Amino acid sequence: MLAKKYRAKVISISNNIEGVYTLEFKSLNGCFKYLPGQFLHLAIDSEYDGIGQWPDSRCFSMQSNPDEENIKITYSVKGVFTNQMERDLVVGSEVWLKLPYGDLFLRNHSLENTVFIAGGTGVTPFLSLFTHKSFYNYINPLIYLGFRTKSHNIYNKELSNINNQNALVKIFYQDIDGLINLATYFKNCKSSFFISGPPLMIQTFRQSLINFGTDVNCIFTDDWFS
Repeated sequence: MLAKKYRAKVISISNNIEGVYTLEFKSLNGCFKYLPGQFLHLAIDSEYDGIGQWPDSRCFSMQSNPDEENIKITYSVKGVFTNQMERDLVVGSEVWLKLPYGDLFLRNHSLENTVFIAGGTGVTPFLSLFTHKSFYNYINPLIYLGFRTKSHNIYNKELSNINNQNALVKIFYQDIDGLINLATYFKNCKSSFFISGPPLMIQTFRQSLINFGTDVNCIFTDDWFS
């Protein structure tokens, strides 16, 4: 699927946690086309005409699923680009989106007892799969999500719409439960693993799984995520 440029409008902004925003975009030039787990490039250069060299942009996972009309992303304010987003983007702002990119769930992996591990906003690429009809193809998927506090879990609506009745969902809150203990759940687990979250979390969890004897080819990560 070739990447396409979409002129889009911000139609909603929510900010339930300090420094974390969820934006919803509506396309102004055709329906968005992408697959679960893919990501986009967002450009907010008001001078860009859609023809010349692609301007400065940033990658974001799409948390909406491909059957939805609009696209949602969630981002944390961390650097120059996201600070500009926080400052400049309001409902009605027009931006450029370029998508789709990535092959997270297109890679060869087991659909039985598949394990999904995410921390914080790292859950967003998984939500595009969990709420999509294709998630019915997974047999007894295992979902482990970690958040700093209950207030940091802003995804209850999506998590209540998981399209697989056999999915096991475990949610951990760091201030109550501590960090996800991989040894407790996965030391003898033989399946495919997907990990998404902060880079240090991905690196640590990936190495732990390898130390447990998990085949490195069965571990899939969203490495660009930050």
